[in-house]
Order: sequence, then structure tokens, then C-alpha cells
Amino acid sequence: MNWKQTTLGEIAEIVSGATPKSDVPVYWDGAISWATPTDLSGLSCKHINKTGRTISDAGLNACSARILPPQSVLFSSRAPIGLVAINTTPMATNQGFKSFVPKPELNADFLFWWLKSNRKQLADLGNGATFKEVSKAVVSRVPFALPPVDEQRRISAILDKADDIRRKREGTLRLADDLLKSMFLDVFGDPNTNNGRYPTAPMKLLGRVVTGNTPPREDTRNYGDFIEWIKSDNINTPDHYITEAVERLSEMGARRARTVPAGATLVTCIAGSPDCIGNAALTDREVAFNQQINAVVPFEHTDPHFLYAQIIVAKPLIQRASTNSMKGMISKGRFEEIELLNPPSDLQRSFGKSFRKVLGLVARVKQAYRESETQMASLSQRAFRGEL
Repeated sequence: MNWKQTTLGEIAEIVSGATPKSDVPVYWDGAISWATPTDLSGLSCKHINKTGRTISDAGLNACSARILPPQSVLFSSRAPIGLVAINTTPMATNQGFKSFVPKPELNADFLFWWLKSNRKQLADLGNGATFKEVSKAVVSRVPFALPPVDEQRRISAILDKADDIRRKREGTLRLADDLLKSMFLDVFGDPNTNNGRYPTAPMKLLGRVVTGNTPPREDTRNYGDFIEWIKSDNINTPDHYITEAVERLSEMGARRARTVPAGATLVTCIAGSPDCIGNAALTDREVAFNQQINAVVPFEHTDPHFLYAQIIVAKPLIQRASTNSMKGMISKGRFEEIELLNPPSDLQRSFGKSFRKVLGLVARVKQAYRESETQMASLSQRAFRGEL
């Protein structure tokens, strides 16, 4: 492998960003794009051509920021470390960046993919008490294996193609999830703004509501490997079914806990953020769960998948029942009284059958997406070992 052993500081100029004083209006809303890590976190591709905020010439001159030429590589060096983008227009950045202006022997796309592939290793170099930051001096000393420019372009093209496949599957995944919600809306209408097409009933008439609990931790005999103990993190899942819990209860703990069978819908009703209230997932096995969660075990006349679909569509309605604006909390009593649509059982069952088929389709799409992510990670590792 004829790759030159060098460092980042030798093959690119490393440029730190800065922020003009926020209380001087003349420094802001000018013609100069000014990137922050937030601008990179919302990108759907590797290029950035505009920013949320701009600064003026006066603002640029009043701080140590510099305008980066197009085809520079922006790299967030703190809060968080490792966001990467290539600018297609001139722009400055705030102090959360260590950006790279490549020298002629370095291709910007190759550096982009190298930084993405080595994000964790670079983050581990960070220091700081409040938040970690990778300094310019540390970045400049990072070892770098540099292939010839033509080889850099070839490798970048392969990784671009693999990433394009991954992104297309990600888009298909979003469409598949949207399909699940639109199916419910097409058949039954929106439970958040009920138009009277179907009768309604409080949650407690559609299923038995169970609030979870925590068996006493001081008695270690409550914890073991008998049954999973689900927390809200296991509900915040893209797979519609609860994820596997890390912590489990013993048989004694299970007797002290609250459990529900497969087919129940678990809903986050206590959370540190109001946005998390109403997150929901289905159970496909018996589980125990903590007090942040209310479960709904559907009655015989309620189809489990109809109930789950309605709950995920009715998330805004559920959030309106929260009694704590700063965080989020819905008591069992308020949760039981939330009015939901209650169409005839045969219509629920027909919908549930179709919904299960689409869930199977979504699962296959998600598996394909996970495989493309694994392929992307493998290609990146091989690429920078010179094995492509």
C-alpha cells in the first residue's frame, strides 16, 4: 500500500471559528454565512450551502473567525465532537469547529469520509471539565495515511455510492412508517380532531390500564433474570415493538411488579421532556415495566393493533392530558379518561389484519436499512485500511 504516513496538520490548514458579540446588532444578519454545529446536525447530505444565522463584515472583523473557501471540511470539535460537512459556498463558523482547508494533495471528499469513519477515535481525544473539546494542537497531530489523489477520489466515489443506497433506504423507511399512520387516518379519521364518523370511548373502556412500578431496590432478591423490566428507553424505538430490556427482575420481583402480556401497548406517561410523553410501543412478550409507563391491555372487543395504531396517531391528544408543562406527567386517572375512537369490533379486526401485514413490510425495510448501515461501516473500515 503506497500511502504516505503524515498528520492532519501537514495536509490541511486547520482553522478555528469564533462568535462576534451577540449584543452588538451591527455584527449580525449580514451577508456572511456563519455555521454552528446545529447547522450540521440537520443536514440530509454531506454538503452545506447555507446557515441558520449570518454575520456582517463588521462581525467577522470583530472576532477571530475566518471565511472558509468552498470545499473546506467543517468538523465540530465540541458539543458534539464529530459532525462533518463540506461547504459549497464561502462561510465562517463559530468556535465549535476545527475546520480543514485541504492542501492540493488532499481531496475534500476523502477527508470527509475519513473524519466520519474516525469520529469515535477523535472524540476520545477531547478534554474538558464541562464538555469535551478537541483542540487545534491535538487535531494537527492526528496521524493520517494519505493515498495518491486518484486513489482518494476512487475511494470517495465508492463510499458516496454506498451512502446513497443507505439514504434511499432511509427514505423508504420513513415512507413505510408514514404509511402505518396514514392507514389509520384513511379508515377512521383523526382522533385528535374527531369528526364524529365513529363513536368515542375513554381509554379505560378499550382496555385495562396498568401503571408500572419499581420493586424495592434495597431487597436485591427482586432483581435477577426471570422477566424483563421495561423502561421508557425501550419504548422510544423505531421498530414499533419494545426493545429488549437491560435490567430484569427475579421471580420474587415479578410478583411485586406489574406485568402485561403480549399485545399490550406501553405508553410513556412520565418523562423529563414533554415531547417524550405519548411515545408508544407494542409488546410481543410478557414484560414488567416501571412507573413512568402506563400499559393498555386491550379488552376482547378491542383489536390490539387497532389500539396501538390509534395511540401513535393520537400522541398530540395524549400529550394534552399532561399536567406538567416543564417536564411531562399523565396520571393513571387522566390517562384512562382520554377519549379515543371506538368503531365496531369487526372493522377494528379488519384494520388490525392489514396493519400487521404492513408491520411485516416495515420490518423488512428496516432490516434492509440496518444491513446498508453495516455495509457502510464495513466499507469505511476497509477503505482506510487500503483494502478497497
